[in-house]
Amino acid sequence: MTAAASDASDPLEAATQATRSLQGLSTELTARVPQLLEAMRSVGTGLELHSTLDRICETAAELADARYAAIGVVDDEGKGLSDFVTFGVGEDVARRIGHRPDGHAGLLGALILDPQTIRLADLSSDPRSAGFPPGHPPMRSFLGVPIRVQGEIFGNLYLAEKHGGGEFNDYDVHMVRVLATEAGIAIGNARLYEAARQRERWIDGSVAVTTALLSGGDADDALTVVAEQARRLADADAGIVMLPAADEGGLEIVAVSSPRPTKSLGVVIPPESAVVQRLLEGEAVFVADASTDPRMISRLTSAYGPSMMLPLQSGGRVLGALATPRVRGARQFTEAERTLATQFASQAALALMMADAQRDRERLAVYEDRDRIARDLHDLVIQRLFATGMMLESAQRRSIVPAVREGVGKAVDELDVTIQEIRTAIFALQQGPAEAPSGLRTRVLREINMAAVPLGFKPAHRFLGAIDATVGELTGKNLIAALREALSNAFRHAEASRIDVVVDAGVTLPDGSAGVRLEVADDGIGIPAGGRRSGLRNLARRAESLGGASWCGPGIGEDGGGTTVVWEAPL
Repeated sequence: MTAAASDASDPLEAATQATRSLQGLSTELTARVPQLLEAMRSVGTGLELHSTLDRICETAAELADARYAAIGVVDDEGKGLSDFVTFGVGEDVARRIGHRPDGHAGLLGALILDPQTIRLADLSSDPRSAGFPPGHPPMRSFLGVPIRVQGEIFGNLYLAEKHGGGEFNDYDVHMVRVLATEAGIAIGNARLYEAARQRERWIDGSVAVTTALLSGGDADDALTVVAEQARRLADADAGIVMLPAADEGGLEIVAVSSPRPTKSLGVVIPPESAVVQRLLEGEAVFVADASTDPRMISRLTSAYGPSMMLPLQSGGRVLGALATPRVRGARQFTEAERTLATQFASQAALALMMADAQRDRERLAVYEDRDRIARDLHDLVIQRLFATGMMLESAQRRSIVPAVREGVGKAVDELDVTIQEIRTAIFALQQGPAEAPSGLRTRVLREINMAAVPLGFKPAHRFLGAIDATVGELTGKNLIAALREALSNAFRHAEASRIDVVVDAGVTLPDGSAGVRLEVADDGIGIPAGGRRSGLRNLARRAESLGGASWCGPGIGEDGGGTTVVWEAPL
């Protein structure tokens, strides 16, 4: 048995018609009017959208004496469901059912294409019914009523399985219609409130990103802030920042925010990817299901569903890309979310450009200072050391005491070694970043020599194993970054007078695989309680992204004073 009626598109008209239809009916319906009024009051309470939908489902079920209730929210295209809120279906039953309905088929799909009131005594006998998935509870009686918000279809209210085994009657239809009208008003208010809150959150996130990028702190930390804010604001499973890969082309993942450990940091999405090509051309890419979309050629997308990939673009220049994927089966991104995320990406790109300009100015100041230091070392310090050495050699020749001659000779030798080390430091100071040699051993030495200038002494170093032959490029690049971070921490915080650097390419990791280990030990003051840990977190994040680890231990000072930073990763 099917009863259908066209519903007025205007909420006020619908409410008026529904209210008039209550007049002149039985005393049973009149007696239920207070219950209806209380239900309408309950539906209009609160402004949070999802709790409003939950409240409508529960209230409708109580009003019509139904065991189950649900609201299917129609998607932006009007062809399926973007959300499905239920009442009466427990979590264990929902897990057995699996995926929620998408509204593309069956009776729910028919209600989307032709939104009207439908009442069925046995929904399984309706030709439009597609049956239930395994684990779904049995349902016979059914009542479906469309919900309109400002004249447009928002979704449908579904009631099923009337208590007592009967079917929904005319009184139920009238009551639920009035409730659906009130629900449309409540949903409209909740959507306006949610939209305002959503815009406020995205604006606050943009401010946080701009502040982090322009604070002059670590660039990796700033990019991580972008990833974390994007993930939180988009209600995504991950936030991923990608920058153009210098050597291979394509996009390299440089920052990831995820609730689970990930090995995607440093992975390069190749330039032949259709998605990468569009992003580098400044186009946004929206994917309904990243795990099945043929354009997604990376293995990393297999766990994700709806995804937004947005170019970080400012002034016609594409600086990188931002991805915010949700888990498989999650709801699709709304048009409002896409618009807000695009604006957020543009703001982040502008902040990136400003931060790059700021770092360029700082880098130029550093290079100018390095040139001045190199000139002073060459023109003043080396010349004075050379003159001192000549004076000592002259004194050595005139001395007739063997012990004095021997002691002066050792001092001259130490001066020669010192002059050579200063010349090495001068060479490092005058060397630009583009001139960095490719060998890992040489790059480690270059970092040590550069650190010697601000430290005031040169850290000792030792290499074990075939460093250049066995350590891969990605691991080597992260090892150099870890060494730079550890030496920087020792200079800025440790107050050390001695630093030992050991690079061992012959270690065995806990899982039995071959690895490389970096140890940077000092005799400084150690790590103060309550101090900042951002540098150490960077080290750990880099190691974990490669399948390794990083930790701290006692230093090489007296009684274990100071700190030893250990960083290891697979070869």
